[in-house]
Amino acid sequence: MKSEEFATAIVFALTLVLTACKNEQRNEPVGNEPDTTTIQPAAIAKPVKKEAATATFNCKGTIMSVSEVAVASRINEQIVMLGVEMGQHVHKGQVVVRLDRTATEDKIVKGRAELERAEYQYQAILMGQGYKRGAFDQAPGDIREQARINSGYNTAKAALRQLEHQLTYCTIQAPITGMVTQLDAALYATAVPGVTLFRIVDTEHLKVSFDVLENELWRFEKGTAITVTPISYPDDHHQAKITAISPVVEKSGMIHLEATLTSHPRLMPGMSAIVTLK
Repeated sequence: MKSEEFATAIVFALTLVLTACKNEQRNEPVGNEPDTTTIQPAAIAKPVKKEAATATFNCKGTIMSVSEVAVASRINEQIVMLGVEMGQHVHKGQVVVRLDRTATEDKIVKGRAELERAEYQYQAILMGQGYKRGAFDQAPGDIREQARINSGYNTAKAALRQLEHQLTYCTIQAPITGMVTQLDAALYATAVPGVTLFRIVDTEHLKVSFDVLENELWRFEKGTAITVTPISYPDDHHQAKITAISPVVEKSGMIHLEATLTSHPRLMPGMSAIVTLK
């Protein structure tokens, strides 16, 4: 009995030793085996594509004519024909006003008579120096010139030429093609030199004029396209291009710009408009 109990005790001890060894092998890491632990990579942030800023610029402008001419008389005469009305379209070279020619024509008649008298005196001077009528060309040039001066021939001829030229002032033609505005003349009234009779505005060539702050100038350069919307017709949008930028910054910090416009029946000089730049 004792031998059986001893054998049983030995078997039980060996069993405990084997069990402990197996547990140690399970807990010990295997040095040669790679670490199979899965490492989750950190999330890589994708670059965010920045959208370009598209701020729209708006300001108020004024539609203007590229050319505007004040029509006035050069002489003091009565208006005997007024061939224009407010808003009338005229062409360059068209006769728009005629002035009374009577006084100027009378002066021309007197001027011609004065020239004839001076010419007779000129001939008398040369004949007095021994030159025959019809042979005055034989006289030296300095002698003939002195005779013209002494006879008053040169002065009379210049005065007549001036009167004949002044007669052309009695007919006033349109200097440009456009529309008649600011009509101040009246039929049979007296035209005074330098006083405007009316104005002609070129409505075929228009521009828009506007001012921007100095810090907004970077948006514009010659050739920059803009949109022009008349306040009177908010549904109309007209394209224009910058043609002029003032080289001077005003005391208020503003800079003046101009852009050409294509003519349109609804566009008129003096209109207010909204200038837009995207």
